[in-house]
Formats: sequence, C-alpha cells, structure tokens
Amino acid sequence: MGFMLNGEWKSKDYTHSEKGEFKRDATTFRNRVQNGGQFEPESDRYHLYISWACPWASRAVIMRELKGLQEVIGLSVVDPYMGKDGWWFSENPGCIPDKVNGAQLLREIYLLADPEFTGRVTVPVFWDKKEETIVNNESKEIMRFFDTEFNHLAERNITFYPDGYRQQIDETIEKIYQPINNGVYRAGFAETQQAYDEAVAELFEELDYWESILADQRYLCGPVLTEADWCMFTTLYRFDAVYYLHFKCNLRHLSDYPNLHNYLLELYQLPGISSVCNMDHVKQHYYRSHPFLNPKQIVPAGPELDFEAKHNRDDLPGGPPEALFE
Repeated sequence: MGFMLNGEWKSKDYTHSEKGEFKRDATTFRNRVQNGGQFEPESDRYHLYISWACPWASRAVIMRELKGLQEVIGLSVVDPYMGKDGWWFSENPGCIPDKVNGAQLLREIYLLADPEFTGRVTVPVFWDKKEETIVNNESKEIMRFFDTEFNHLAERNITFYPDGYRQQIDETIEKIYQPINNGVYRAGFAETQQAYDEAVAELFEELDYWESILADQRYLCGPVLTEADWCMFTTLYRFDAVYYLHFKCNLRHLSDYPNLHNYLLELYQLPGISSVCNMDHVKQHYYRSHPFLNPKQIVPAGPELDFEAKHNRDDLPGGPPEALFE
C-alpha cells in the first residue's frame, strides 16, 4: 500500500512497532457535518467513495443504505484490487466510476483536497461537491453523520444512536475496535511471532466474551440494534472467508460460535444489507492485494458460506426497528 508525502506518491509498507506490531495510521480529514457549520447536511451536496471489500468503508455505506440516503448522497466504488498505485476506479463488475471528479486513482481525490497531502489514501472518503474538498475519511464519524445529521433528509425515520444508549454505544465501539476490528489486521500484518500471538489471543478472548454476552441479549448493547452492531458486523462478515486463512486468525471459525454466527446471519438478512455486501470483491481484494502474504495472488474457491441460513435470534427480546421493513 502506498503513501502520499507532500503530494507525491511513495511506495511504503504498513507501519510497525519495534516489536513487529502492526500500527494503523490515523485518519487525516476530521471535519464535522452539522447544521450551522461549514459542512451543513444538504441533499446532493456530498459524495461517498468506498470499497465493497473494506470493512471500514462498509460501515458508511451500510448506514447510507439503512437510512435511505441513496438519493441524497452519491456513491463511487473502487476496484477490489489495490496494486502499486493504490485504490483505483474501473468498469469491472461491482465498481462505480468517479463521475464527480473524473478521477482514475483515489489519490487524485486526496490531492484535490490538499495538493501537499501527506498520509495514507484510504476509504471511505466523504467528499463535498460544493466546497470541493474531503470532509472526513474516518469511518465511524461518517457513519455517525449519516445516522444523526442527515436524519431529516433520510427516507427512514430511524436511528441507530438512540437516547439512553449513546454512552454504551460509544464505549462498545471503542471496546471492539482494537481486539476485533483492528485485531484481525494486527494478526495478519504482524511481523514477529510475539506480535501475532498477542493479537490472536486478544482477538479470540474478545470473541469468546461477546459469544457469552449474545447468549442472553440480542445485540451488543441489549435489545436495540445500534451503530455498534454494524461496526461488529463488517468484521464478522469477512471472518471465515478471509481473516481465518489469509490473516491466520484460525483458532476457530466464526461458524464455531453459535451466538455470534446467528447474530451475523440476522444482521445480514435485514432489508438492504445483502445489496451492500460483495463477497467477490472482499476475496479479490484481500487475496490479490497483499503479495507479501499471498505471493501468487491465488483467490481460494471457498469456503461455501450461507448467509441466508435460518437464524435463532428472534427467540431473544428486542429486534430491528419496524421502519426497516416498511
């Protein structure tokens, strides 16, 4: 994966500590969308750049789908293969070219926002067509904007950040980030045995914890479906297909966890979610874009995963908001 240094593209590996631990670089554009601010929530003003393969970008596009913001916020989707030039736009199946700025490479969008940009070129990117700049490239913040600030423009009057749960939601998103969401990467990109062993141990300890919690409650924060669940979902969806093998997260399959697995099935089967999940892009990206892990870039045929299988989560109190089914 490349890196921009003062506006110039450089080849650079991922960042690691002296102990060989993978270190995720901080996102760089952190402006807020809010009424009365520079970036006000308006229809047809903003554009979202994503990859179907990326779990972080998936958070944003899932919330766009759930809220019914497809006519309010535009969408472009990069090619699943990330080569020496980073993310790029193509006409391949599942991709949506950049019809806003006409970019061929995602880094061109970053340079439009800052010609001297230094940092990683990542998805998602939330672009303001009016100001012609990047508003934000932090996934959990973009997800929150869609859920709260764009509510008056959404087709569905629902929230995944309800009053009475907000502190718990924020704490849960933080709790699952390092050991689970980032934990699979810490295992997969570790450069020493010690760094790998520590990451895998923390990952499965936390999965074990949530397996026990989900035995008695429907969602991570109780009976109510929240943003925290969608942060968990994007990792679980990719787990058996790529993280188990490609990132060596193979103590157990996700399907070995009955509660987590049924929880994943319920979320996937909610209206609209399957339309923003693309397993082909997921596998094409991970197995072809990391030659240091998979030098021959061979994409495995399996595993065979049935996300439409019957789940048992209806036996627990609570459930998704009725507006999702209207």
